[in-house]
Amino acid sequence: MIEMDDVRDLVDPVVIAAFEGWNDAGDAASSVIDHLMEVWNAEVIGAIDPEDFYDFQMNRPTVEVGPDGHRRIGWPSTQIAIASPPGLDRDVILIRGLEPNMRWRQFCAELLAACDDLGGSLVITLAALLADTPHTRPLPVTGSATEPELVDRLRVEQSSHEGPTGIVGVFQDACGKLDIPAVSYWVAVPHYVAQPPCPKASLALVHELEDLLGCAIPLGDLPEDSRAWERGVDELAEEEEEIAEYVRALEETRDTADLPEASGEAIAREFERYLKRRDSE
Repeated sequence: MIEMDDVRDLVDPVVIAAFEGWNDAGDAASSVIDHLMEVWNAEVIGAIDPEDFYDFQMNRPTVEVGPDGHRRIGWPSTQIAIASPPGLDRDVILIRGLEPNMRWRQFCAELLAACDDLGGSLVITLAALLADTPHTRPLPVTGSATEPELVDRLRVEQSSHEGPTGIVGVFQDACGKLDIPAVSYWVAVPHYVAQPPCPKASLALVHELEDLLGCAIPLGDLPEDSRAWERGVDELAEEEEEIAEYVRALEETRDTADLPEASGEAIAREFERYLKRRDSE
């Protein structure tokens, strides 16, 4: 069981989760949780005991110096936090941690039991994968859900992936088996710039959260960081003609495809985000 601090009664909380590792290309998904923790002033209320789930030779503990000047060990783990975002009529449970090395089903069961104790009514998982997508175009986001009604609300390209999965896929499957409504968003990160961070991918995931939750999320430095990231990749591509040619080929493929990002519906969604953010400001 996960030991948690005493928590006030939460209002119809939604769970938003991301895990470092295989599901987190460019650290795009876990960076979204970090961003939400900051802009929503989230409070950490508990953490899973790492002893049963992590191989400490693969995810080594770290030596840290506390505010009192004493050295202590920081263990790799998965934390649970809560927040009450302004402009949203429900609370949020944030889960942020590492993909476990073992006992995945028990790991998911303990996290979902903690979410159930807190009253979590909807689970949203965030993830990122490497893909053949150009950095100069909107980074595509695919989605999946455990219930038909959620599929209709997603309004994103449905994932058709078959093959290996990570803890995000297992976590969503566990939600389905427990009849917990769950949504999963995956953003594509250009594989030729896989090194983290990837703020453009994080920003794409934040926009999907805004659409699903129906509220504006403070973006902070994400838009400017995204533009700076794209400019930096442009400069790298200009230095290597082979990379530049490859990027142009990817652009041509994207530009000739029937892209949901270029549809009237996508433009309307972007305008709705703008209006919500203007009203909240």
